[in-house]
Amino acid sequence: MGTAVLEPTGSSGVGSVEAEDRIDWVSAIPFLACHAAPLAAFFVTVTWQDWVLCAVTYLVRMFCITAGYHRYFSHRSYKTGRVVQFLLAFGGTTAVQKGPLWWASHHRVHHRFTDLDGDVHSPREGFWWSHVGWILSTRFKDTDLDGIKDFAAYPELRLLERFNWVGPWSLAVVCFLIGGWGGLLIGFFFSTVLLWHATFFVNSLAHIIGRRRYATPDTSRNSVFIAIVTGGEGWHNNHHYLPASVRQGFRWWEFDPTWYALKVLEALHLVRDLRNPPARLLEQARVRDGAFDIGMFRSYWERAAKVTGERIADLTARPLAPSDEASVDAVVPTTAAIDGDSARHASAPSKSEGSRSESPPAVESVAGVQSATSEPLANLSGLISRALESAENLAASTRRRKAPVTSTSEGDGETRSGG
Repeated sequence: MGTAVLEPTGSSGVGSVEAEDRIDWVSAIPFLACHAAPLAAFFVTVTWQDWVLCAVTYLVRMFCITAGYHRYFSHRSYKTGRVVQFLLAFGGTTAVQKGPLWWASHHRVHHRFTDLDGDVHSPREGFWWSHVGWILSTRFKDTDLDGIKDFAAYPELRLLERFNWVGPWSLAVVCFLIGGWGGLLIGFFFSTVLLWHATFFVNSLAHIIGRRRYATPDTSRNSVFIAIVTGGEGWHNNHHYLPASVRQGFRWWEFDPTWYALKVLEALHLVRDLRNPPARLLEQARVRDGAFDIGMFRSYWERAAKVTGERIADLTARPLAPSDEASVDAVVPTTAAIDGDSARHASAPSKSEGSRSESPPAVESVAGVQSATSEPLANLSGLISRALESAENLAASTRRRKAPVTSTSEGDGETRSGG
């Protein structure tokens, strides 16, 4: 524990996750058991109907997560009545991702502190943590009702939050009644595992692979693969740029089936007031137009600062190695030096009690080197803060840079120019 580690700058002030609090392995037993359950399908009869059931339960529950838990409860990107609201919430519980209030409240915290210390599943903590570790942590078990007061006011949602296990068990029983053991193992358990990791990819992989269209203050990316397996949630950079937009695929070719389904429900008058992205904002803050990418700059800068800080701390803690000549002189003094020292001690007058003896040159040299080595460590944190502040100012000045627009359509919020 002798090395000092620089804390990354640009944090929200909320303490980072401690390593010893990360995983509650006892509570993780059901999670791990669900992963093992589909293996039992090798010992039972599995029919094609079981695989159809798997696909249906995957797609329906994914829609309840993307359209319900995410775009409705977390971001309120459209409106609906209490009956549809309850059905979306109940359908989301069948995905075995806890209740809608827990899910949405933590997701709002994620957007408030994206890629900062307060982020509940920051990719800065590593792929495993952002993918699934944070869910198994003891730190995030409770539901913060203060962070989602708007929906916590509904008693039926609070009741559903308390009994969020009813949905998964009900679906498991239905799958068993439809397909027997094959329906249970493939239609429910295997579908649930696929659903889990597809959803988790948005928190982890969508900050690692893909392209960045907009200069957001995080590391979000757009990924076609994640969009396909999650029903349109893979356009993560688009989403972090305009999180209140119900549509996450901003271009016609960006696959977003959740958006298509919501348009159908709007036509059926089951949902209303879908919040579309303004066309003027779609052409701003684009990286290709020169907007300073503060999110990636901060990520690379913090990574370099961490390595540099550890290196400086290592040099500071490491004892100064003397040169070969100095070692020989210090260990085996010559006869002439011994005689000279004896003569000087014999002839030198005694010093008064109040005078101080001078430090040997070698000691002063070592102290000077150690002081010079530790000084950069003390100043590095301030330098990083100033650099990030300057970078954020630069990002703000380039964020509103707008590219030439050939033609726009304000009706559906879609820009017709290329991109």
